Amino acid sequence: MAFASLLEHVGGMGRFQVLSVLLLSLPVLMMASHNLLQNFTAAASDHRCRPGPEANASGLDPEALLRVWVPHGERCRRFVTPQWWLLEANGSEPTNSSWPETEPCGDGWTYDRSVFTSTIITEWDLVCSSRGLKQLAQSLYMAGVLVGGIFGGLSDRFGRRSVLTWCYLQMAAMSTCSSFAPTFTVYCLFRFLTGMAFSGISLNSVSLSLEWMPTHMRALVGTFMGYCYTTGQFLLAGVAFAVPDWRRLQLVVSLPFFGFFLYSWWLTESARWLVMVGRSHQALRELQKVARINGKKEEGDKLDIEVTKLRRKEMTSSKTRHTVADLVRTPVLRRISFCLCFVWFSTSFAYYGLAMDLQNFEFNIYVIQLIFGAVDIPAKLASILAITYVGRRFTQTVALVLAGLAILANVLVPRDLQTLRTALAVFGKGCLAASFNCVFLYTGELYPTVIRQTGMGLANTMSRLGSIMAPLVKMAGELFPALPFVIYGAAPVVSGLVAALLPETRNVALPETVEEVEGRWGWRGSGMRGGMDGWGRTEVEKVVECEDGWMDG
Repeated sequence: MAFASLLEHVGGMGRFQVLSVLLLSLPVLMMASHNLLQNFTAAASDHRCRPGPEANASGLDPEALLRVWVPHGERCRRFVTPQWWLLEANGSEPTNSSWPETEPCGDGWTYDRSVFTSTIITEWDLVCSSRGLKQLAQSLYMAGVLVGGIFGGLSDRFGRRSVLTWCYLQMAAMSTCSSFAPTFTVYCLFRFLTGMAFSGISLNSVSLSLEWMPTHMRALVGTFMGYCYTTGQFLLAGVAFAVPDWRRLQLVVSLPFFGFFLYSWWLTESARWLVMVGRSHQALRELQKVARINGKKEEGDKLDIEVTKLRRKEMTSSKTRHTVADLVRTPVLRRISFCLCFVWFSTSFAYYGLAMDLQNFEFNIYVIQLIFGAVDIPAKLASILAITYVGRRFTQTVALVLAGLAILANVLVPRDLQTLRTALAVFGKGCLAASFNCVFLYTGELYPTVIRQTGMGLANTMSRLGSIMAPLVKMAGELFPALPFVIYGAAPVVSGLVAALLPETRNVALPETVEEVEGRWGWRGSGMRGGMDGWGRTEVEKVVECEDGWMDG
């Protein structure tokens, strides 16, 4: 009996699976609150140089002080001495060539606090010559998410649930510490460690849920978890509106992870993984536990013989120690890894290029956050329908190409047509959300159980390289405003074409071993058509060899 059949034997999509998905989805609901948090905690505010110390004795109102100390429209410099003549009724602004001598803002800045009472920008004066530190902070967070890819390999060795539990604790502790950071450097350090935990949670939540799901429910469950992330974007907008102080906002979105850590001890380790690492007795206990919860206790008691039948595969797998090199050692896995690297990098690169610069759209930042979250609802609905009834490869390719074309079209739209520019960006972001929805599921289905988390770790690494590069490319817009959109748009188009080279996995059972992947999608195992079309074993068996070549039987 194959493992997929064992799952059906103990209840299929029963009470255990429903409860497990709900518990794994609650943390995903809060993930957007950390990934997109800097849209609010690092929001830019209008700022001006603070007048010199002698201004306090002048007795002037703030508007008059601003007029005599700061050149009109200038944010990063002030007059060396106050220009009292500008207060005269007939005093006029000098031309740009005749401004009195100015100097950098030696006494700090004053900020408009009408929207955000406090941000890391106002806390540590990340403006003018230090404005690049805002993007650096986000890149360092994403670097943490990149390094967190090690949790993928660790979970292949130590188990999905154990690593997930640790990541919940790390997320809770490090993100809470971020809210009390005394300096910008310490803040970046805690954000880096928070990013590592984010990566481990996202990797293991998906795999742990998929490995307990029947084949026909994988796409639905993957999309449900994607919708939880979407709902989290709405939640973030509401919480940020209610809590405009960055330290309190950071704390509010951090504390729930202590609760997730506590209940994670109830979660059940993947029996599929336990079998593949040679721990069949523990796998049997977990399957029997699932059977009891699903009301199939008698069927669970009969599983001993069925699990024993899996030991040949178990013993073969457990004798071979798998490493990251297995991702590229064989032809089919090498092709899969190469293509997925392109897909993950460009999806994340373009997604965060759009989603992490909401103030660029010149709308109310809370409204644009809601719009960017709302577009995920129809986008992910369309993706689940396409994934289920058309296929993973088609969905992945079309979503990426459409996203890239929408972003590239923005380059041709005049800047004063802000509504059209925003609409194109929202459409592109929706397509990228659909791409993310597909590729999470697709990656888990393409890699075999013995290296599934290692493969997810590689995918995570490429995704985070993209998210690290996204804010850095944004800096190029200061020299050439259209350049970031050109780069953000070209990357998804190219990777969409590369995605067409992946095999199809619709209605195909999860592979367990490297040999199974090579036999199912390899040139020898299924011929060129099988390798490209992703046939399962039953379809391969329908192929007969004739004197004139291959044909369907």
